[in-house]
Amino acid sequence: MYFHGAEEQQLLKPPLHNFQNSSEGKKCRSRPAEAGRGRGARLKLGGGGAAVPPFLLPPGMEAAGLEWLLGPMQQLVSWGAAGAMVFGGVVPYVPQYRDIRRTQNAEGFSTYVCLVLLVANILRILFWFGRRFESPLLWQSIIMIITMLLMLKLCTEVRVSNDLNIKRRSFSDFDLNYFWHWSKFTDYVQCVLTFTGITGYITYLWLDSSLFVETLGFLAVFTEAMLGVPQLYRNYQNRSTEGMSVKMVLMWTSGDTFKTVYFILNKAPLQFSICGLLQVFVDMAILLQVYLYSSYPQKPTSHTTHPASTKAL
Repeated sequence: MYFHGAEEQQLLKPPLHNFQNSSEGKKCRSRPAEAGRGRGARLKLGGGGAAVPPFLLPPGMEAAGLEWLLGPMQQLVSWGAAGAMVFGGVVPYVPQYRDIRRTQNAEGFSTYVCLVLLVANILRILFWFGRRFESPLLWQSIIMIITMLLMLKLCTEVRVSNDLNIKRRSFSDFDLNYFWHWSKFTDYVQCVLTFTGITGYITYLWLDSSLFVETLGFLAVFTEAMLGVPQLYRNYQNRSTEGMSVKMVLMWTSGDTFKTVYFILNKAPLQFSICGLLQVFVDMAILLQVYLYSSYPQKPTSHTTHPASTKAL
């Protein structure tokens, strides 16, 4: 049988669709793309060639460029979070310090704030020797201790200058009725050093006991977490939040929330996260009191007047 013209050419022509679907056809199609990518990479890396648009670069090279950009940004964010952790705790006390210095009146601030925070942060530093945690948390404790000592110094000077006829009391008197109500700043320093020396010596003796170390860490953060409880109870007794700085409580709430999130994300010891959450709940309860007592005023109950509470501002 003979074929003529177009019919003969059609029979002699190989089936194109079969070749394209075969493995050889796929290899042939991939070779130009691979060669193009190689030339693009050389143009990108070479110093004399033209710049290659980003969409022509292979995915691996684009990822490397993003990693180079995101690396420093992540480091800056990490440094910023650490800085906020170190200095964020003392920020609420800066306007309080300035207000006391300006008015020469320390009646609105209780020095028991300083006592609780000094104890909590000294215990936290001792806990660090038994179980190392994040360095920003250690520096936070050091900065807080310095801040509380400055607050004590200012409050003592203002109180003594305003009450010239008051009887002088000192730490060496060992009178519990006047504990933490001394007339000189050096008495507070002696008390802090005495407490640090005793607890430090006990920690040195029991440092190998994991139970003691974990208990020490829990006491450190639990003491700080309970800082707002006296204020919560005082508001409940008075059925009012009058005289309490709402702005300061908002700063405590935001700071405690940030601190707790930092604990969780950086996998700090479990005691830190639990007590951080407790501290946030106490702050929220105080804010709830602000709303309830302002929206639904109640008659204050009669009770014996006590010294200002720990978080009274």
